[in-house]
Amino acid sequence: MIDIVETVVKTELPVDEELKIQKHRLMPDGASVKKLEEESKRIAIVTGIHGDELEGQYVCYELINRIRNNSDALEGIVDIYPAMNPFGIDNITRGIPAFDLDMNRLFPGNDNGDMNEYIAAEIMKDMEGTALVFDIHASNIFLTEVPQIRVNEQHKDALIPLARMANVDFIWVHGASTVLESTFAHSLNSRGINTLVVEMGVGMRITKEYGDQLAEGIFSLMFQLGIWKEETHPDHNPIVCNNGSGHDVYYLNADVSGVFMKEKTHGAMIDKDEIIGVIVNPLTGDLLSTIKAPVNGWLFTIREYPVVDEGSLLGRILCSEALG
Repeated sequence: MIDIVETVVKTELPVDEELKIQKHRLMPDGASVKKLEEESKRIAIVTGIHGDELEGQYVCYELINRIRNNSDALEGIVDIYPAMNPFGIDNITRGIPAFDLDMNRLFPGNDNGDMNEYIAAEIMKDMEGTALVFDIHASNIFLTEVPQIRVNEQHKDALIPLARMANVDFIWVHGASTVLESTFAHSLNSRGINTLVVEMGVGMRITKEYGDQLAEGIFSLMFQLGIWKEETHPDHNPIVCNNGSGHDVYYLNADVSGVFMKEKTHGAMIDKDEIIGVIVNPLTGDLLSTIKAPVNGWLFTIREYPVVDEGSLLGRILCSEALG
């Protein structure tokens, strides 16, 4: 098996430093890259676009080790990009340090643009010939999310069948937005490279059970694409919400400032008027607000960071009618 680390793009920085984006490529010995790409036998696993989203780091590690331990089952190319924003990961910041830029708003990039636009353009070039891309994200430090794939409605016909095999809990189809046009996933999907956006867990943390769950889904899709010989058996049948920009998803927001004490965990089925949590004042000992479910449904997002301001997002509920 070919098992190598390659540099996708690098650029010089001041004080004898350089910014380098790398990938780990695994493929069968003696195989032709061009032939495998023509047969749609190349998959890319991308994470670390936001430096404070670390859930994908474990997924990269797990995939590499499972492939190494059973290399005879590999029949295609697996490219793993664990750190698209390496300085962001080093500094635990969402954006690109020093530039105050969200890397996921720079695509498809520009060969003649500034350093960051150039890097984005080179990354896009490296994705050419890929049959499927996983763009793995985590939630922020404030919220926990069930493992889910978010799909732009413009590309749902191509992506939902793939997402169903990815072993996640939820597929959320959302409406088009101008800001999405500059994201990595939208840029790739617009070029005909199927890209699934995964959101799971919480920022600055790794949830091993979620990583194992997604890794199983990735192997399932690798099997379907002819990249992996051994059939897998994902055990999660995702809920699909086709109206995520409509009235199927209810948002819970804080009506006062204080400390939020959750009473439900994400993934719980809840009834209308059931208590999700309370907001308290730790100085006076007063109960400021009781947060109740507005509908029957499934709590797929819950706030983890307890300090809230008025208007802060506390959770999201998929109403029972949308559950089918």
